[in-house]
Amino acid sequence: MDVSGADGKGKGGQDMISGHHHVSMFTKDLEENNHFYTEVLGLRRVKISVNQGDVKMYHVFYGDAEGSAGNDLTFFEMPNIGSTHRGTNMISGIGLLVPSHDSLEYWGRRLDSYDVDHDGIIEYAGREALRFRDPDGLVLILLNHENKDIPEGWHPWEENDIEDEHHILGMGTVEITVEDRGSLTSLLHTMFGYTITQEDKEETLLEAVEGEAFGEVLVRRGSGGRARAGRGSVHHLAIESKSRPLAEWDRMLKEAGYMTTGIKDRYYFESLYFREENGIMFEIVGPDGRGFTADRDFEELGEGLDLPPFLEDRRQEIEEALRPIEEWT
Repeated sequence: MDVSGADGKGKGGQDMISGHHHVSMFTKDLEENNHFYTEVLGLRRVKISVNQGDVKMYHVFYGDAEGSAGNDLTFFEMPNIGSTHRGTNMISGIGLLVPSHDSLEYWGRRLDSYDVDHDGIIEYAGREALRFRDPDGLVLILLNHENKDIPEGWHPWEENDIEDEHHILGMGTVEITVEDRGSLTSLLHTMFGYTITQEDKEETLLEAVEGEAFGEVLVRRGSGGRARAGRGSVHHLAIESKSRPLAEWDRMLKEAGYMTTGIKDRYYFESLYFREENGIMFEIVGPDGRGFTADRDFEELGEGLDLPPFLEDRRQEIEEALRPIEEWT
């Protein structure tokens, strides 16, 4: 695709992309998934809804106290899904920020106590890290945030047994493994204004906001066969545009030769989707979303099935087709 005419500044993309918004994955078993993300990792379940394209499928969101942008890990439950075949052209790892080196040591001990295998403390994308997998095989990487400030809107969830100084703060580096590293790097840099901060023969590290980890993307050169999606696979990465309207992104992407879905009203926010040349799906989330308290009080977030208004008249039909919430929460 031709992104050479885009007006990206290629430096500190605050005027364009403000960081990650959320990332969406597939899980085989919500009961196991819910336990891992709420009890082991200590995140808050902030929304139970359905896949708006297939209302027989749960869509569950975990994050900080309010489900703030840049925190949300979301999952579609597919009980009959097969295993992921890892390879190239996939979102291959999700980074989560923790405050310090001591936090990594704390989390190593905590994962051990739950019999979760991990690699010990390693270096990853220029930071100390702890890599492990969730029950579906999704690769997660805890990253030492070196006690830096976090975005003002982030509020780590504290109603758990995690020690106060070691809570997960929010999303960090997202790893994408692709066959054509140059095309994805060019798209992020030229179209979306990401800055290239590190590069070698195998990897390119880009940041959306200068000096910050919460919008980083690590593009790795893949080899071998193509990935095949399954349990633990990432469906898409959502990035946030606070200042540029979605209609403008839609126009720019189409002019560069990309196909988009057009603007979708997800009720909690509006967005559009497209695939880049390697087949990686991105979602761009627009400014001024309603947030998860649009239809449920803060104190009761994640406690029942929430449906956008355009699905509310189908509630009985939808609930009858879903496994009751009480069976997996």
